[in-house]
Amino acid sequence: MHLERLTFILEVVGQKGEATVAEICAHSDLPKPSAYRLVQDLVGVGLLEPVARGSFTIGSRLKRITKSDHSDRALLEVIAPALKQAAKQYGTAFFLSRLRGKSVEIIHVETPDTGVSYLHPGLGKRPLHACSCSKAVAAFSPDLFLTSEMEGRLRAYTEFTLTNVQDLEAEFDTIRNRGFAECVEEIERGMCSVAAPLAPSGPGSTMSIGATGSVRVFTPAFREKLGPQISLIAREMSANLGWDAAQDAKISG
Repeated sequence: MHLERLTFILEVVGQKGEATVAEICAHSDLPKPSAYRLVQDLVGVGLLEPVARGSFTIGSRLKRITKSDHSDRALLEVIAPALKQAAKQYGTAFFLSRLRGKSVEIIHVETPDTGVSYLHPGLGKRPLHACSCSKAVAAFSPDLFLTSEMEGRLRAYTEFTLTNVQDLEAEFDTIRNRGFAECVEEIERGMCSVAAPLAPSGPGSTMSIGATGSVRVFTPAFREKLGPQISLIAREMSANLGWDAAQDAKISG
């Protein structure tokens, strides 16, 4: 019943374009206090957004969900070939990560077929504070990682893991300024990675691509050169998916 009521409200607002709580009640048997509470629940998760004069419209989160096919399969049709080319060019494993709920997960890896040795990052969830793929997303998603709530809760995987929230906030600033994130032995000794979001806003900000390798290969100079290249590849992927700045603005508006 609760889910049915939420769905009905979304249908009313979607059909009308904008609707007040009173208008929602006029199309249903919901009492006004219940309708108002349900509308606020939908606003809280981004499925509705308030507009002028006490009206509500479909939220940006729901627009992103319904705008196009963002399934893993659809994304990989565009992204996997580019990752494969990058893995071949740089002789290291490249990966795609995406935000699922409140965590970032590596969902696909391409490895070089040139006969050189490489490190495979594996698939699955990564901590938001100790992996380049996660930090690249978290830095551009301020609501995802509330550092004030993380004080004293960040796990140290190695002696290089950042566990101080102020240090992490400073690193997020650096990531936003240069466009890519690094992980230098923060989650596993001897292993490094560099990652960038597909875009700084819109659906691309919830995904990242990156490369991983040993500290022997991923020297500071190599990472400094690779980071901007990964950012460029990411932007090209975003454009190929139709997530340019104009569309991001349209989706958010």
